[in-house]
Amino acid sequence: MQLKPEQLDAHLRKQLAPVYFISGDEPLRVMEAADAIRAAARGQGYDEREVMSVQAGFDWGSLMSEAANLSLFSQRRVIDLRMPGGKPGADGSKALRSYAEQPPEDTLLLVTAGKLEKSARESKWVQALDKAGVVVFVWPLNAQEFPAWIQRRMQQRGLQPSPDAVTLLADRVEGNLLACVQEIEKLYLLQGEGVVDAEAILALVSDNARYDVFGLVDSALSGDAARSIRILQGLHAEGIVPQIVLWALSREIRQLAAMAAAVAAGQPVQAVVNHYRVWPPSRKPLLAAVLQRLPATQCNTLLRHCASIDRVSKGQAAGNAWDELLQLTLTLAGNRAVPDTARVGQVS
Repeated sequence: MQLKPEQLDAHLRKQLAPVYFISGDEPLRVMEAADAIRAAARGQGYDEREVMSVQAGFDWGSLMSEAANLSLFSQRRVIDLRMPGGKPGADGSKALRSYAEQPPEDTLLLVTAGKLEKSARESKWVQALDKAGVVVFVWPLNAQEFPAWIQRRMQQRGLQPSPDAVTLLADRVEGNLLACVQEIEKLYLLQGEGVVDAEAILALVSDNARYDVFGLVDSALSGDAARSIRILQGLHAEGIVPQIVLWALSREIRQLAAMAAAVAAGQPVQAVVNHYRVWPPSRKPLLAAVLQRLPATQCNTLLRHCASIDRVSKGQAAGNAWDELLQLTLTLAGNRAVPDTARVGQVS
């Protein structure tokens, strides 16, 4: 049985399954889901816990041996199996399938893992765990889900945020769930339960925005020039070298140029987007929209600009690489001119 993370608490209040598998690349939500299962297990008398960490050379036979051992001190126990890499390999797959086919009584198996690709999520060992118990795939929150998550989190802490406060906090932490939780805890400690308005957020919350090159790419593709400038400035402030930023932008522009050429040759936009490997698939509408506004000629111009920036960044041509990256980013976002409020002096 597959559940969403937000469905887990209701499930745990009703029953406990013999097997739980949690996978995802959002560490906070994976950790909290596992904590909820462990707490529910303790509440039902699972007082003993055996932690097993899957590293290189891990003996999968130890899982079956542990499952076969009877506890001398407790009638109920939890086997806490942690797979940071996400893939158990051939021996692990066989062991997990064997365990799931006949879970031992009075034992709860909790397996946590990193993000799995689609092929791994459909593998036989995942299907076996799904059939034997509960599988929870944890996905990163998108821009529409994040404010609602913040509001629920604040309300759970006794805080009553105004809509502006939620929006401002979401903007300050930009998807960084751990930073968001830390800021909510700080708000609670400093002012206690009650109403939280935008002024309180401005006064108490640090700017923990997670600036990354892939966020810059998607922001530019979506046409959000203001956010693109903010991320680019953040990358520069964090000491990221311009070559890393250029690599991410040129990689995307190169694929866009190939896709735009196919569209110019008469292929439907959606067919072109479906033909190319786009990950995650949720980015397909974004790229389809970009192909509607960026013709092949402009994509090729952007590629030539990337080559020019590469020479500047290596000292082979005059100029400032960060100035050029700002112009490239804004052009990709649909803004040909640098706004007066974001002159390159603020980036370089």
